[in-house]
Amino acid sequence: MATFVLIPGGGTDPWYWRRLVDELHARGHEPIAVDLPCDDDKAGWVEYADAVVAAIGGRTDVVLVAHSLAGFTAPLVADRVPVRLLVLLTAMVPVPGETGGDWWANTGHAAALAEQAAREGRPAGEDAFALFTHGMPDDLVAEVLRHDREQSGTPFGQPWPLPAWPDVPTRFVLCRDDRFFPAEFVRRVVGERLGVVPDEIGGGHLAALTHHRELADQLESYLG
Repeated sequence: MATFVLIPGGGTDPWYWRRLVDELHARGHEPIAVDLPCDDDKAGWVEYADAVVAAIGGRTDVVLVAHSLAGFTAPLVADRVPVRLLVLLTAMVPVPGETGGDWWANTGHAAALAEQAAREGRPAGEDAFALFTHGMPDDLVAEVLRHDREQSGTPFGQPWPLPAWPDVPTRFVLCRDDRFFPAEFVRRVVGERLGVVPDEIGGGHLAALTHHRELADQLESYLG
């Protein structure tokens, strides 16, 4: 059995992980979905990491799973408490001193979105929510919208404080149908910044809601 500590991305809550939580429970693991203070303008990267460390408590054999914006938070946690593994799920990968706001231009995100739209023969400029929920059924999109929270801009102005990526085994899970972080963009950024080749599963940016069994399979494969 492993403890999977699940850190949500920007502007959402532990609900995002509910299907993966049920799946991991059924497989005999202990999943913990963390509630971040994302709508608190007084909270930044340190406070986000504090929330995760508090959720871990005295647990051991911890696997951190970080979605999207949580790629900035999870390494801070891994630098503070012992973890078995850090798994980035279609996540942002920062470099020392980079702010969350600068990450987009530094990685060429806007150009990657435009290139992906052109490859797929669709107009560029879709709003983020449409990109997040691409391929999801309408009833699930409505649930996502009900759980949408305000994401404070505070962390986006704060430099990522670590001098280097923590010395912790790190894996990256790419979602092949992700329109927000397209696969080619992710492969390049992860290769440049982490020097690893991502593992791939189906689904879009919110794959934990649509491909939770496939994601659970991938997470379990790391435990061997």
